[in-house]
Amino acid sequence: MADDAARDDDARGLRTREDQVWTVPNAISAARLLMVPVFAVLIFRGADGWAIVVLAVSGASDWLDGVLARRLDQVSRLGRLLDPAADRLFILVTLVGLTWRGVVPWWLFALLVAREAMLAVLLPVLARHGYGPLPVSFVGKAGTFALLYAFPLLLLATADGWVSMVAGVVGWAFALWGVGLYWLAGLTYVWQARGLIGAARAEHG
Repeated sequence: MADDAARDDDARGLRTREDQVWTVPNAISAARLLMVPVFAVLIFRGADGWAIVVLAVSGASDWLDGVLARRLDQVSRLGRLLDPAADRLFILVTLVGLTWRGVVPWWLFALLVAREAMLAVLLPVLARHGYGPLPVSFVGKAGTFALLYAFPLLLLATADGWVSMVAGVVGWAFALWGVGLYWLAGLTYVWQARGLIGAARAEHG
């Protein structure tokens, strides 16, 4: 009986933590969302220096909120939705801005948007079978990190001097790794969704 009560208390504690809204990691993710329009204004006005700063802060905050969520025991349902949403919106807006400026080619824009379109189609299919968004994988997070670090370097590469040359080489290395990991994660999500949907169909006959 005591063990059952302890397990019930642990379960209630877990649900309470999962339902948290006002947490440090969620505040960081929300701040990253607020930086999206700021970056959009900066990049379209040609304020590259400040745009690079915003991109760098965004990339650092993406790493920081995950670390704090684990160390402070503040992993929540909202955080699982807010963090990838902030990442994807930032990547999309950055891609539009950098492509419009000619910093990145159209094929890079098309590759990343096609991956997002594929996952966008997947979400309602999962929802019809009673599943929510799939959890972010390590590969997907690594791809996001690589892209968020690539973008400020590619923007810096548009300047003159040896620093811009180095930034271009490193930036493209991050970008290509990021695209590869991003697509690998996307195809993994499709495979996982296929298994879940197949299991749901088999269960319901």
